[in-house]
Amino acid sequence: MIKYSRQRESIKNFLTDRCDHPTAETVYENIRKEYPNISLGTVYRNLSLLCELGEIKKISVSPGPDRFDGNIRPHYHFFCRNCGRVYDIHIESIDHINTIADASFNGSVEGHVTHFYGLCKECMPKGNHSDYINC
Repeated sequence: MIKYSRQRESIKNFLTDRCDHPTAETVYENIRKEYPNISLGTVYRNLSLLCELGEIKKISVSPGPDRFDGNIRPHYHFFCRNCGRVYDIHIESIDHINTIADASFNGSVEGHVTHFYGLCKECMPKGNHSDYINC
């Protein structure tokens, strides 16, 4: 049993309603407003524990720092190759690729991780984008 922590709960709550997938440093800067004495190390430890518990997700972005997502339901992400932002992308499930991959693999495919990348609306040249990307 893990001991309750107000700081950990605040970190989880901070991530729950966000769709900008903040870095640990962004979480730290915001949590410090409520807990001025919290350390960056404490934030990292709590983010790691929340990931282990399955209460948040870590999104590894290369290059760049890891980002964190309070939405643990299955969904996809879009990475902007210019500014580094990470967005939720709302599309129908593509879980059928598990069946396709399983048929082509000598083993058992149990899932997949799919990331989309390109340029976000803010990074595209003016007039060359739709207004669809949103939270």
